[in-house]
Amino acid sequence: MDKVYSDARAALAGAVKDGMTIMAGGFGLCGIPETLIEAIRDSGAKDLTFISNNAGVDGIGLGRLLETRQIRKMISSYVGENKLFAQQFLSGELELEFNPQGTLAERIRAGGAGIPAFYTKTGVGTLIAEGKEVREFNGEKYVMETGLFADISIVHAYRGDTEGNLVYRKTARNFNPMMATASRLTIAEVEHLVPAGEIDPDCIHTPGIFVKRMVHVPNPVKHIEQRTTRKRAEVAPAGAGEEV
Repeated sequence: MDKVYSDARAALAGAVKDGMTIMAGGFGLCGIPETLIEAIRDSGAKDLTFISNNAGVDGIGLGRLLETRQIRKMISSYVGENKLFAQQFLSGELELEFNPQGTLAERIRAGGAGIPAFYTKTGVGTLIAEGKEVREFNGEKYVMETGLFADISIVHAYRGDTEGNLVYRKTARNFNPMMATASRLTIAEVEHLVPAGEIDPDCIHTPGIFVKRMVHVPNPVKHIEQRTTRKRAEVAPAGAGEEV
């Protein structure tokens, strides 16, 4: 089975439909499957539910799908960097299911592991627990959260082989690996594509059995969400201060 497709549009062909639930990996703008997001935008699919830690920023990542009003609902943790997101949510255009970040991560992991629900102390006694079952274990209250499972997962990997084995780099490991396990169809964009067998098995983060389609995306743009800089120390020009 050839898992490598010529481009993102081909990798998504026949898979994206109106009303689907899609998981999109990444943390902030790090490790986001930007090429696949653009292809979803071009598909014109609408009324989509996205499970993602955040919604990108204005004009980048999932922010592109907010511009075209293709997203109906977000299941997220951190959405504070996107003004368009805020506008659509406050106007009632966009539905939001808000999650504590650790709870979101565990809901995705549980979905990939076939666990329908679990109990956590996070959110007990707050708005997070409203409408949810609360039970007591060993004298402590816990709120029940359900696992998450999507129609499609789109992920971004630093390296992958032609069998679909993936390796993520640094912060991109926060959500991509668990999302790759939690859908009916996982599609990966890969920066460095190598022949099968070239990745040390001990270094593989996502086994190829979870990945059905891939697209090679060399030299992707690496966006910086919040650029923080400091002034360089001033260096005196050569010869300055020398006696003549």
